[in-house]
Amino acid sequence: MSIVKLSNNGVKNATAFGSITGLGSMIFIKKLTASSSATLSFVDGSSDVVLDNTYKEYLFTFKDIHPQNGGDSEGFLLFQGSTNSGSSYGVTITSSHFYVQHDEADSGTSLQYQGGNDLAQSTSFQRISEECGNDNDQCISGYLHLFNPSSTIFAKHFISNSNTYHRADWSFNNFCAGYFNDTSAIDAIQFKMASGNIDAGDICLYGIA
Repeated sequence: MSIVKLSNNGVKNATAFGSITGLGSMIFIKKLTASSSATLSFVDGSSDVVLDNTYKEYLFTFKDIHPQNGGDSEGFLLFQGSTNSGSSYGVTITSSHFYVQHDEADSGTSLQYQGGNDLAQSTSFQRISEECGNDNDQCISGYLHLFNPSSTIFAKHFISNSNTYHRADWSFNNFCAGYFNDTSAIDAIQFKMASGNIDAGDICLYGIA
């Protein structure tokens, strides 16, 4: 059996034409760094934030999000959208959620649908992580992918994947997806914890060209 080799130059050229990944360029827009922050908000037209029809796709990456509170039902990372430039956050969401978990002692694993994290035509904030602890080394990292938020015809879809250092020393890999069931343009996104402040960490916003 012959082995097919692809040089680095071949990968570069193929990627440039989109024949392998089909990905566009990531354009950095804004970075927000938490410091005992109640919320982190990205509002179109404010503080150099772009969240309009400039791009059809937007990507938020969150790194080392460390919560102030790490108790039961406190360490969830949440997000919501706004259609009025951040004056209020409460767009109707329908979503689904599941996770994979594994503990440090290698004594437990599971793959679970998590109906308690779903929203059904709700204006609540959406959970996109599990319960992170507030030990010094515990945090959440991941991304939120938002599709065509400026559309005034269609619902706006989102997909999120995150990993949480759980308060009980588990690794939780969370998958959440859904849509804003509103034909108004989404022009702001806000992140916060279920309880208390975001003590540390940063969130970056990119446009996908």
